[in-house]
Amino acid sequence: MIDKDTYGPWAVIAGGSEGVGASFAHQLAEAGVNLVLIARKPGPLEQTAEEIRATGVEVRTLPLDLLDSAAPRAIRAATEDLDVGLLIFNAGANSYGHEFVTGDLERVREVIDLNITAQLALAHHFGARMKERGRGGIMLVGSLSGYMGQAQISVYSGVKAFGRIFAEGLWLELKPHGVHVLELVLGVTRTPSMERAGLRMDLPGLNVAEPDDVAREGLAHLADGPVWIAGGNDATAEKRNDIGDRAALVTGAHEASQRMLPKE
Repeated sequence: MIDKDTYGPWAVIAGGSEGVGASFAHQLAEAGVNLVLIARKPGPLEQTAEEIRATGVEVRTLPLDLLDSAAPRAIRAATEDLDVGLLIFNAGANSYGHEFVTGDLERVREVIDLNITAQLALAHHFGARMKERGRGGIMLVGSLSGYMGQAQISVYSGVKAFGRIFAEGLWLELKPHGVHVLELVLGVTRTPSMERAGLRMDLPGLNVAEPDDVAREGLAHLADGPVWIAGGNDATAEKRNDIGDRAALVTGAHEASQRMLPKE
């Protein structure tokens, strides 16, 4: 069970309307933590909020596109009166199926701005407040993609690698002040966005995690930073981190990932 005294009474979840973000929201609500949910799509956002309000906790919703330069200012204004003990950054843009040199450079910038710029803005604001209060937690949701470059998602892999290294440094900075920092590294997870992408998750031997399970694992290990690899993917991360024959390793992983793509 989440420690409400450390991580409450309010939590902010960016990307909190569906999938893993919604699972975080439901589990925190079960622990009595009030929530600020941020997501781009108002429909799923309000549906999740209504489900959670039925448990008796307070919920504020912010239907915002984090790519909007005004979004951080709106979030600061909407949470100024709240004692926020936990920030979960679960929002993320991907670039499945697009090579870098022939892709849309504006789309590339969006992947960078959402996964890095927006994440930094929220971690900076709430991290400073938590440092001052002397307790709290910041969870950055990462990906196994950040352990190895991959074709068609080269920029996404790069920003996820940045997130992991950033989390390690932030963990060092905030640990002496009672603030826990954790990058929760996800593998293949059965989320609505993955299903909308049409990725094949029924392949033999593929380790597919469920949103509720990885959210529960992440919350249970908030104090075990700076990095926690969810879903039993430790061996995969270790293999991808091998500094040996990177050409063979990257090529082999690429060939395996191609089997997940939708059939033509």
